[in-house]
Amino acid sequence: MSPFRASAGFTEDWRHFDLEVADGVATITLNRPDKLNALTFDVYADLRDLLTELPHRGDARVVVLTGAGRGFCSGGDVEEIIGELQKMQAAQLLEFTRMTGAVVKALRECPLPVIAAVNGVAAGAGSVIALASDFRLLAESASFAFLFTKVGLAGADMGSAYLLPRLVGLSRATELLMLGDKLDARRAETIGLATKIVPDADLKAEAAALAARLSSGPALAYSTTKVLLTRELDMDLGSSIELEAMTQALLMKSDDHAEFYAAWSAGRKPRWTGR
Repeated sequence: MSPFRASAGFTEDWRHFDLEVADGVATITLNRPDKLNALTFDVYADLRDLLTELPHRGDARVVVLTGAGRGFCSGGDVEEIIGELQKMQAAQLLEFTRMTGAVVKALRECPLPVIAAVNGVAAGAGSVIALASDFRLLAESASFAFLFTKVGLAGADMGSAYLLPRLVGLSRATELLMLGDKLDARRAETIGLATKIVPDADLKAEAAALAARLSSGPALAYSTTKVLLTRELDMDLGSSIELEAMTQALLMKSDDHAEFYAAWSAGRKPRWTGR
């Protein structure tokens, strides 16, 4: 547990999804399989808060995000969210859209690596949540659809117009966000939206294997790499080189770097502590 957190206790009961933490891996399972794990106001809020808490708990080094049943996440629940939004005033709507964006911001700013194990449809907000993760393992049945324009809203939502062009290029991002068409796992892999495609039956095991590798490895090096990748997206080259120089100098004094040299000298594998 971080010594620099506030006095408020950690949340123990996340009622709007399942959370399991074991062996350094925090697995978040969206659990509304009858609705293809459609998001509600409460799910958005809890995801935002959990992703902010996790780095301070001290028991997780990596996050796996997946969905129960045959879908990853079908986006916002039409009945519970979109219907209710019709009744709201502008100030309330802005509060909501800022909250949804805060989920993506939390995903990117969380120093823990995040693996999206996409086990079916990832649509609308679900596609952006997967997009904001660090790794996207796709089942063969997985698909993406950035559906926002199909419901009369801007295709740029929750940071998608920032993240997607940086991942697949402006031309592909324009196509995906403007037209909102479905793309299957194979095309997602072709354009760079997938880390890896695996058979449906192997998705859970593949996600667990990658999570175990990240959890048992040099966690400080992994988290620092993620932070720098996020921060340097909008930096010029000189600023990036200087930031990396300072960061690397600090990590050269880390326990893990010293352990690498000790292990190399002794002809054994490093025993990483993440410090």
